[in-house]
Amino acid sequence: MSASQQRLLDLGWTPEVDRAFRPYRGAHRLARVCRVDRGGAELAGGMGAVRATFGGDVLRCVAADRMALPAVGDWAAVRDWPDDRVTLEVVLPRRTAIVRDSADRTSHGQVVAANVDVVVIVEHLDPDPDLGRIERLLVLAWGSGAQPVVVLTKPDLVPDADGMRDEVAEVAPGVEILLVSAVSGTGVDELGGLLRNGRTLALVGPSGAGKSTLTNALAGVSLMPTGAVRARDGRGRHTTTRRELVVLPGRGVLIDTPGLRAVGLVADDAAVAGAFADVEELGARCRFRDCAHVAEPGCAVLLAVEDGELDEDRLARWRKLRREADLNTARRTPGHRRAVIADLEAKRHRR
Repeated sequence: MSASQQRLLDLGWTPEVDRAFRPYRGAHRLARVCRVDRGGAELAGGMGAVRATFGGDVLRCVAADRMALPAVGDWAAVRDWPDDRVTLEVVLPRRTAIVRDSADRTSHGQVVAANVDVVVIVEHLDPDPDLGRIERLLVLAWGSGAQPVVVLTKPDLVPDADGMRDEVAEVAPGVEILLVSAVSGTGVDELGGLLRNGRTLALVGPSGAGKSTLTNALAGVSLMPTGAVRARDGRGRHTTTRRELVVLPGRGVLIDTPGLRAVGLVADDAAVAGAFADVEELGARCRFRDCAHVAEPGCAVLLAVEDGELDEDRLARWRKLRREADLNTARRTPGHRRAVIADLEAKRHRR
């Protein structure tokens, strides 16, 4: 195997990626997006690292929807020019994508990371984990098409880490939950086991949860800056300021992301159902197929709340997320999009 082929394998190359790139082979070369900024992107490929600006087709797609903007983890067709310029010409189809809400009313969302195999939700045990945030991040993960895993950091700072893990397990049905301490080494090998055969892991979670520290622990060297957590409120500082892809040769790929202060969702009902599998399972026993679990007779979900089988707060959070999902579904319809654009144009003309 050539050095070029090995670099692509280390980046997560698969036969599926090769098939997607086949129409562009010859005039272009294959690369993966490691970092994106306003002027272009840092790429890695068979020939090593390179910086590229965005080609005309990419810019036209981005003008129509920001979702088309190249994202960390994307595979792309890249073109070299005689004047030594390099342009990213085509973003290959995304196998999976972590998408959060965007402030742009005409957009379907913002891609946090693409072509991810495992979404690692990182949450600290000190201070206490935020169960609602974990649920929202699970919806984000299930909506991406990737496998979610929850990592609970700083277990050495609390007296009953196993008990706290059990509490988190109640809001993460069917999801693997790991206790990991980069300080003591607990769970690091178990987390590292998720990196195999060129898989891509994306770390998401709040500032101060230890995402960059985990990246350094898995790499075995200090690749990312780390910061302290404020004692008065347990909030971390943003040591990671932009998304970045890190290659661990012979193992896999990590994508470190900045801390998420708010988790804006663009998920649909299926993503919510994945994160609330326990509620969905109970709902299957309701008398009415379209039961909203509010006050309907024969509602198995409400009965489970009465019997203490389901936490009432969890049901309330499910309702809230379902409302968000319904709104997001409506926003993605062509009619809604045209109406928003028309409204923005009308406001622009009135100025």
